[in-house]
Amino acid sequence: MSTHLTTHVLDATAGAPAVGVAVALAGPDGEAIATGLTDADGRLALGPERLARGDYTLAFQTGPYFAARGVDTFYPRVTIAFTVADLPHYHVPLLLSPFGYSTYRGS
Repeated sequence: MSTHLTTHVLDATAGAPAVGVAVALAGPDGEAIATGLTDADGRLALGPERLARGDYTLAFQTGPYFAARGVDTFYPRVTIAFTVADLPHYHVPLLLSPFGYSTYRGS
């Protein structure tokens, strides 16, 4: 079985995957569904095999990640809200730096 949701966190300042970032997936009601840490490639699969239609959030704990590297950051947490419709898989990457971030719907 494949997981319906994946993410990939890249540290733009270091030019490398962001290893060990804590990520939490919450459902439409705000209830926690799954948590995990990014792996050696900055990747993480979360949640059940399928997600029901609705709005979800991914919360990335970026403060501890940067603090462990002795780097100040303006964003202690990045929360991305997104909507699940009928796609078979959702990939939500995060490009991260201490004072900015970007995201998009990946494939």
